[in-house]
Amino acid sequence: MERVELGFERLTAEEQLARSRALLARFAKRRCVREFSSKPAEWELIANAIRFAGSAPSGANQQPWRFVVVRDAELKRRIREAAEEEERENYEHRFPEEWKQALEPFGTDWHKEFLETAPYLIVVFRIDYGLEDGKKIKHYYVQESVGIAVGFLIAALHEAGLATLVHTPNPMGFLTRILDRPVNERPFLLLPVGYPAEGVTVPAIGKKPLEEICIVR
Repeated sequence: MERVELGFERLTAEEQLARSRALLARFAKRRCVREFSSKPAEWELIANAIRFAGSAPSGANQQPWRFVVVRDAELKRRIREAAEEEERENYEHRFPEEWKQALEPFGTDWHKEFLETAPYLIVVFRIDYGLEDGKKIKHYYVQESVGIAVGFLIAALHEAGLATLVHTPNPMGFLTRILDRPVNERPFLLLPVGYPAEGVTVPAIGKKPLEEICIVR
């Protein structure tokens, strides 16, 4: 395989700290929102965020992801109806009591209006194996690779001034059907994207401090 020069940018210690602190300050303000404005966002913001997600590292550089962007109102309506059907069943019959108690402070339920209100839905699919001339091509570290790409995606959208919500209806097979995806692609998560509704509020939560999540040896 041909090799190319890395092109690594070397920063001064001052530049490193300044960038690190600025990034931390920006992302301390990132929150998931469940109430969106219908105001459209520039398509290039979405496309660039997906390009950035596509630059994520992956097992053997197989890039086992697909990003399906839904803008069509009818498709969003069908996705909402199918998601609410599954989520209603979850809340009424599938979820154990301890999980419902954990969710209670956040006020979530089976209603998912944001799936129609948000101007974009990005549905991320994991490609479990490749297909070439009718043969399966094994993919490696698919779950890990797609998880990293999703992290890149959420970060890029936040940097672009857009709000997101990580939504994982379970089961998600309806997304494969509605979006007509092939058998080797499986839904990973659904990301509504847009601007927050006017006056939206979010739960007052905190994040664990560094000393609680980091061990230095």
